[in-house]
Amino acid sequence: MATPLTVALVDDYDLVVMGVAKILDQYRDRVVVAELDTNEPVRDVVDIVLYDSFAQPESDQQELAVLVRNPCARRVVVFTWNFHPDLIAAAREQGVRGYLSKSLPARELVAALEAVHAGEFVLSEPRGRVRPANGLDWPGRTEGLSDREAEILALITQGMSNADVAMLTFLSPNTVKSYIRSVYRKIGVESRTQAVLWGVDHGFTPDHRRIEHWRGGP
Repeated sequence: MATPLTVALVDDYDLVVMGVAKILDQYRDRVVVAELDTNEPVRDVVDIVLYDSFAQPESDQQELAVLVRNPCARRVVVFTWNFHPDLIAAAREQGVRGYLSKSLPARELVAALEAVHAGEFVLSEPRGRVRPANGLDWPGRTEGLSDREAEILALITQGMSNADVAMLTFLSPNTVKSYIRSVYRKIGVESRTQAVLWGVDHGFTPDHRRIEHWRGGP
């Protein structure tokens, strides 16, 4: 029987990495989550680091470069909605070995990770703004925010302007404004200050911890 490949999950938010970990738990005979990191460097030697792009500065490749250079990370894979060609090209240039869609069903995500582990570069087919895979989680989901709305709120809670958000997410300024209006309506606020305060109170500030040995993992 083949040894399961080991994975570290990286994002700034506990809820996000825990959601991905629970998806992968269905396939523990093939993939074992070694650690979950929020704003902490990867410590365990793992076959793959899966970098979730939720509320991450997608156009800033510094974080990816740090992960690729980390000797504990044999391969780095991006898990994202954003398939802008410039982002994909920049990630490949950094040495990223996979660029996977958050719409992938669990079985396809696991198969893609196994292909990366076998030495392939894997690029998902962009699927547009379809529903996220079952089991993914994010701050504000229980309050009715979509994953992309939550991401925009997380970025403005971190103090970013609309222009910053547009640049970092490769969305147009008008699209960003549309998301913000929708967020305001759903959370019942009328100003940016109120939205930021709501975000601080509802888990939209980055976490800073590591969860090692997820559910008895290595």
